[in-house]
Amino acid sequence: MSLRLHDYAASGNCYKVRLLLAQLDREYERVPVDIFAGDTLTEEFGRLNPVRETPVLEEDGADPLPESNAILLHLADGTDLLAADRAGRAQTLRWLFWEQSEVIPALAGLRFRLMTGRLAPDAPDMERRRAAGHAVLQILDDHLREREFMVGGLYSVADISLYAYVSVAHEAGFDLSGHPAIGAWLERVESTERFMNDFETYPPNSQLGRSRSIYD
Repeated sequence: MSLRLHDYAASGNCYKVRLLLAQLDREYERVPVDIFAGDTLTEEFGRLNPVRETPVLEEDGADPLPESNAILLHLADGTDLLAADRAGRAQTLRWLFWEQSEVIPALAGLRFRLMTGRLAPDAPDMERRRAAGHAVLQILDDHLREREFMVGGLYSVADISLYAYVSVAHEAGFDLSGHPAIGAWLERVESTERFMNDFETYPPNSQLGRSRSIYD
């Protein structure tokens, strides 16, 4: 089947889909979307995803599929990267939901705002944001202290989803040296078969006042 991935190089949500596709050794067409140049604001993109966010997966004969973790679950179904038993799948879903509800705001959201000039390092609520990030990292470190991977001791989409943003937590000002279990886990993820990292940093047109996007 033909796969087309509409994505943005500096998005963690997009990177984790590219990582999974690489590790599944799946061929696909990559369609770059410049989310800061107004590409998601067009009528054409709105037909793919009315929420106007990346990534979006197109597969012949199927409706466009947005939402990064939905894409991970779809692509990993029937592979070793998604548990076949109900309990394992439930635990995987647990971490995918938590990644979106807690990790994205605490780590990814802070990274985005700081690196694109949408939040000053001395902003009044920075202490609260930092505390949320440290709490997320502590939960992960505690969970990984006696585990090699997030679910059932086996590498899965739960690890891929979390890796995308934890691996760049330092860009949001978080020091991972105090979280040795996370550090060891990052190394294990990076040693998995066909691992690759083409995650890019935010370009100049992402800066506040220079972009045209849903974030302005």
